[in-house]
Amino acid sequence: MIASDALATREAAEQRSPGRTLPWPRARLLLALPAVFFVLFIAVPVGALVVRAAQSGQLLATVGQPVVRDALRISLTTSLATVAIVVLLGTPLAWLLARGRFPGRGLLDTLVDLPMVLPPVVAGVALLMAFGRRGVLGDALAGAGIDVAFTAKAVVAAQIFVSSPFYIRAARLGFQGVDPAMEEAAAIDGAGGLRTFFSVTLPLMLPSLVSGLVLCWARALSEFGATMMFAGNLQGTTQTMSLAVMTAMQSSLTTALAMSVVLLIVAAVVLFVFRTLTRQGPLV
Repeated sequence: MIASDALATREAAEQRSPGRTLPWPRARLLLALPAVFFVLFIAVPVGALVVRAAQSGQLLATVGQPVVRDALRISLTTSLATVAIVVLLGTPLAWLLARGRFPGRGLLDTLVDLPMVLPPVVAGVALLMAFGRRGVLGDALAGAGIDVAFTAKAVVAAQIFVSSPFYIRAARLGFQGVDPAMEEAAAIDGAGGLRTFFSVTLPLMLPSLVSGLVLCWARALSEFGATMMFAGNLQGTTQTMSLAVMTAMQSSLTTALAMSVVLLIVAAVVLFVFRTLTRQGPLV
């Protein structure tokens, strides 16, 4: 009786909803127009990039240039190192934010999210003031024989700073989405902490982790401002693809277009793998 009354109330509310007064064709048109506009807003620049690069007729030759190979190598190695470090250090932090109850938790949560809204150039300056030769920790690092600023380590540090919140937030939501009762049931059955995590928790939160990994890696790969301020733009050492594109735009549009298309292809492959792993279907 209660269920039928609730259903009747819901149907009556839906009949009174103003949205029901619009004819379906008109409602679909109202939804389709902004959707088409947004799709074109994304598709036209991407298509123009590919067309202009193809029209140059030197795409393959340009990709083989040392500056492109060096930039791609640095981008891939540093971004993959960034993801590995973020997963290693960020997963326990995400668990604490999701399950822990301790003083200052809200402040810690805000601090973790801060790099998402902080301008990348400001992030680079902050890293330089902390880990640079004249930074707060500069003397201590120099005494230990560690040189960070304007090295490949600085590229990784900048990428970690700006990209880690994307993984930590996704992992935190993943931990929050797992029912603790399922973990408790596994513990009752005799499963230890690690076994429970890998057999129960991890499979349930895997889509969130994969999403966080992709966002983290993509943000690291595209990082520009913090890297330029903290690591510099040294070819073969700290010049990533984003920095190389900026440099090439000042002298060779063809080279800039080629590197941009390479990054576009890499991004498309990552999205395809992500959708496949999360079982969302292929790109088309």
